[in-house]
Amino acid sequence: METHVTRVNPEENEDPGAAAYGNFIDYYTFNPPENRLSLIPETLLENIGLRSVSGERVLMLDVGCNSDSSHLDLSVALYKHLLQEEASGCVFPKIKLYLLGFDLDQDLIHRAQNSNPFPQNIQFIPLDITDDAKSQAVLESYLGSFGCPRFHLCTCFAVTMWVHLNHGDAAFLSLLSRLASLCEYLLLEAQPWKCYRSAAHRLRKLGRSDFDHFKTLEIRGDMAAHAREHLEKQCSMELMQSFGNTTWDRSLLLFRRR
Repeated sequence: METHVTRVNPEENEDPGAAAYGNFIDYYTFNPPENRLSLIPETLLENIGLRSVSGERVLMLDVGCNSDSSHLDLSVALYKHLLQEEASGCVFPKIKLYLLGFDLDQDLIHRAQNSNPFPQNIQFIPLDITDDAKSQAVLESYLGSFGCPRFHLCTCFAVTMWVHLNHGDAAFLSLLSRLASLCEYLLLEAQPWKCYRSAAHRLRKLGRSDFDHFKTLEIRGDMAAHAREHLEKQCSMELMQSFGNTTWDRSLLLFRRR
């Protein structure tokens, strides 16, 4: 069953954070890519051993890309950020980086597709990560076209809370397990618990229905710690590095498959 999506445009609403699935238009106008990119080293691909072979194809997955028409879209900005070392002097062996970004909102994805500056290397598709069967089939097909079993790097920025609020504790853990199964390295930003309270308050303030699972969630508190515990104990991953906290006080954690 498809999820009904309600989008919010911050220019038309006093509270741009009041979107039930986090899929509001022009998201990056109030949380610009620099908030994350300033913490992520340009040499990340080299650091995790993905620049060792000239001509190597590197596959990257951006989950819940929330793409808008701005050239500052995080998926594109991160793509350019990770290739800056090559562009500035070709210090490392040249690689071919391919990025697949998806979001559950078809309108946002359509906007991203129309403004994509790198259509040969970046692809945006509408997809719901909580639809296990469909998302698995689509992602396996993409990987199969490259002859790869997994993505080399998966990024998941500020998605976990929306899955957790709308689908519950089991879905939160299932999401983490899915992400771990899809990649060799996972760069994760999990919203802290204070963001949950703020998101619920914003919906109530606007007279909208509360999140289905907010009051019954048992996984609460330090959400980054909960995510780390599940990934390390249940998903055969280990924390490789913490890049610190964004200006919104969200930690960026890099995990790798053991």
